Amino acid sequence: MRTPELVAALAEIDVVFNGEASRAEFGCARHCCTAEDAAYLRTPHTRLPAELLNRFLHKSPQHFADHAAAMRRLLPQSAHALADGTLEDAGWMPLGLSRVDWRSWRGPQARAVEAFFGAWWREALGAAEPPYPVRDIFEICCSVLGEAAPLLAAWEAGPEADAHVADCVEWWSDDLLADRWPFTWWRPDDEPRARAELQTWLGERAPARLRPLGLTDLADRTALLALPYDARWNDPYWSR
Repeated sequence: MRTPELVAALAEIDVVFNGEASRAEFGCARHCCTAEDAAYLRTPHTRLPAELLNRFLHKSPQHFADHAAAMRRLLPQSAHALADGTLEDAGWMPLGLSRVDWRSWRGPQARAVEAFFGAWWREALGAAEPPYPVRDIFEICCSVLGEAAPLLAAWEAGPEADAHVADCVEWWSDDLLADRWPFTWWRPDDEPRARAELQTWLGERAPARLRPLGLTDLADRTALLALPYDARWNDPYWSR
């Protein structure tokens, strides 16, 4: 069941992006966009076929005459698809929204984007079976928001949220212990700072949430992330 916060965020997306269109789009065979495909972007209030929505949302900006306008046109349908778990390839490649300066859009639109991704993230944390793995939702939200701190701050303790911590640690810890970037395609400009931020948060917060799950060894290993690199690898943990 959707949280009231996500319901409200989706409703706001529907209102503030209602009637958006990308009037400059006329198709380009070289970019695999036919005139018929482009007509959807020029025409407001029309739903795209699911396959075309997925294709447009993952194309690079060079495939569009006006990439930002295209993303605004697609936002209501794409936000609902993300919330429903019906968007294909989510978590496997960047969304076009992560490649536009949406914070420069007029106030209500920028606020609606930020509110949706925050609400979608918080709902996923409280769900036993979110529409996509939380590790993928984290990467999607980070790439769109451009930072991890708000998402980590919202990752409060709870049965479902703690289970998601355990899953993410299993996927990320080997890379983070070696100071490697653990994500597939989200690469912020300040990657070292973002990596250190995640290491610190997991090293300090995750162990206490993993031990009640019976994951003592994983908790001990995760605690090493809060240490400097040399101290991490010289820790007695490795000789036990």
